[in-house]
Amino acid sequence: MNLTDILAQAGGIESMAKELGIPPAMAKQGADALLPAILGGFKKQAQAGGGGAEGLGALGGLLGQLGGGGLLDSVLGSQPTPVSQGNEVLGQIFGSKDVSRSVAGQAAAQTGIDTGILKQMLPMLAMMAAGYMAKQGGQGGAGGGLGGMLGNVLGGALGGGTAPSAGGLGGIGQMLDMDGDGNPLDDIMGMVNKMRG
Repeated sequence: MNLTDILAQAGGIESMAKELGIPPAMAKQGADALLPAILGGFKKQAQAGGGGAEGLGALGGLLGQLGGGGLLDSVLGSQPTPVSQGNEVLGQIFGSKDVSRSVAGQAAAQTGIDTGILKQMLPMLAMMAAGYMAKQGGQGGAGGGLGGMLGNVLGGALGGGTAPSAGGLGGIGQMLDMDGDGNPLDDIMGMVNKMRG
C-alpha cells in the first residue's frame, strides 16, 4: 500500500479535498504526484543526518520539532489547516520555495491539475506525511519504527529497493531522478539552479 492510500484511509485526502473545494479523486491524483518529492525531501534529511539509524534519529527529532503526529491531526481536524506549519516542513525538506514551485509545476504537467491547487496541496501533504511518519516512528523507537516505515515508504516511492512502485507513487520520482541515483531531489535542485542561471 502506498502513502496516498494510507492517508486516504486516515481521511486525510478527503479532508484536504473538502478544504480546497476539489473532488477527492483529484486530491488523490495530486497527492500521488506530489508525495514522492515530499518523501524524497525527508529521505534527503535522513541522509544529511548521517544516514542509517543516526540519520533516522535526526529525522525523528526534526519531525518532533515540526509538530510530530499533531501535524496529521491538524489536517484531519475540523478547523482550517494551519498551512504555515506545512510551509515550515517544506522549508526544512526543500530548503527553497523555488523547489516547491518546481515540484508543483512537474505534478501539474503530469496530472493536468492546476498548479495553484497543487501549491495549496503541498503544505497539507507535507504535514500529513510528517505527522504519519512521526506517529509510526513513535511506535517503535526512532530507529526501528521510523526506519522500517521510511524504508518501506521511501523504497516504494523512489523506486529503490525491491518494492514495486505502487499506484504511480514512483512515477514522478523516477521522472525527476534524471541521474538514476534513486534521489530525485538533487535533480529538482539542479533544475532550479538552471532556471536561476
